[in-house]
Parts: sequence; C-alpha cells; structure tokens
Amino acid sequence: MKGVVLAGGTGSRLFPLTKVTNKHLLPVFDKPMIYYPIQTLVDAGINEILVVTGGKNAGEFLRLLGNGKEFGLKHMNYTYQEREGGIAEALSLAEHFADGGPICVVLGDNLIENNVRQAADKFRSQPRGAKVILKKVADAQRFGVAEVLSERVVRIEEKPRDPASDFAVIGIYFYDSSVFEKIRRLKPSGRGELEITDVNNFYIEEGTLTYELLEGWWTDAGTFESLLRANNFVAQTGANKLSGASVDQLGRTSGKSA
Repeated sequence: MKGVVLAGGTGSRLFPLTKVTNKHLLPVFDKPMIYYPIQTLVDAGINEILVVTGGKNAGEFLRLLGNGKEFGLKHMNYTYQEREGGIAEALSLAEHFADGGPICVVLGDNLIENNVRQAADKFRSQPRGAKVILKKVADAQRFGVAEVLSERVVRIEEKPRDPASDFAVIGIYFYDSSVFEKIRRLKPSGRGELEITDVNNFYIEEGTLTYELLEGWWTDAGTFESLLRANNFVAQTGANKLSGASVDQLGRTSGKSA
C-alpha cells in the first residue's frame, strides 16, 4: 500500500500567516506541520509516499523534505495541483503513482496522538472497498459526519448544520484502486469542489466501506483555534510521555487518552 499526503490549498483561514508560505509548512510545536501526516503513514508501515502540493511555495516542500531521509525513506514523490478543486480533485493527481494498488490518504493538516497501523493492517486484508477513521467530537458540524447503524456507516454528510451523530470522519482514508474511477464520476458541489465525502458515499452505496474508531486525540490545524490546539496537544503529549501521563481532549493531563 502506498501513501498520499494532500498538502495543497491556499490556507485562507490562516491568513495572514499563509500569505508568505504554505499552511502545511507552518510549525506545530517543534516540527513543520507536514511532518506529522508523513509520520502517520510511516507508522502505518507505508514507505512509498506522494506529497500533493500547490501554490507559490511548492518548491519549499522539496527543500524541506528532500527524499524523506528524516523519516527513514529512500525516496519521496511530489506532484503539483495547478488549481483549487477540492480534496478529491487533489487526490486524482495520485492515480499514476498508485499504479492500480491500494492507497492511504492523509490530509496534510491532520495530527493524531497514536497511529493507525491496526486500521491499515485490517484494510490490507480487506478484499476491496474503502475504510474511514471516525472520532467523536464536540463540533461535528465542521467535518464530514458519519451516521452509523448496526456497526455500519450508512451515510456521510459534509459539514451538516444538524449532525446525525458526533462521529467526525477524520482526514485519513484507505481506498482501493476504484477510487479514481469514482472521482471521475463526481460533480462539483455547491462549493464548486469535488468532495471526498461524495467518494466515500459511493463506497457506502457499494456496501464496501468499513470504519475504525480512533483512540487518542486528533485534530486538524486549519484554523487559528485548531492550530493552537494542535500545538498544545503535541507539546503536552511530549511532556507527558516523560511523566507517564497523556493528554485528554481538553488539553488537561490524565491517566488515560481521550
């Protein structure tokens, strides 16, 4: 299985920080943001990785990451998104890289406390389809929201005003090779984008989408509030590893993960 990190976009919600750099190059505590999704893939046992980027600062990713030596990789792949068109449009650029095999896709502003190795291993044994990762959140309306019935995801709604559950679909997805055919079937949403939620719903219609629940904290880092939260989580997790505690969702230390 190969890995794809989606790190394009204008980062408009983080202006003026992103007027001079790509959002995914901003620091989260002691590392650039892009380091965290790459490490997520490496921790899942994936060592062939493509970074999809765009905008005026794409060359900075090559200068920063090189061939991925810091992650124990021998080579890093890059491609360029020429226009804004949504997550699914960015993912479509990975078709040649995937070469007919399964992929794990991580949004470049997603950080997790633990790892998704177990989910990756389960997907590797899944004959076809897709797998998403769910996390209970207090602000589900910000995300794609999964409606779960009888241990099965029956629908995912993008940024609903009245969420059907508090299960957010986090920005880590596993797909078989049919994902690119599904992307070609998409029509732009009301936002003018090709939505990854619509791709996931195609898999639901096929009956081939599975899910896992994430343990430990998770956050995106695409707004000022979530960027601050990401910095706090990473800083406190590092400190608590030394003290034997971990961080709950509110940033307090406790004896167990949230």
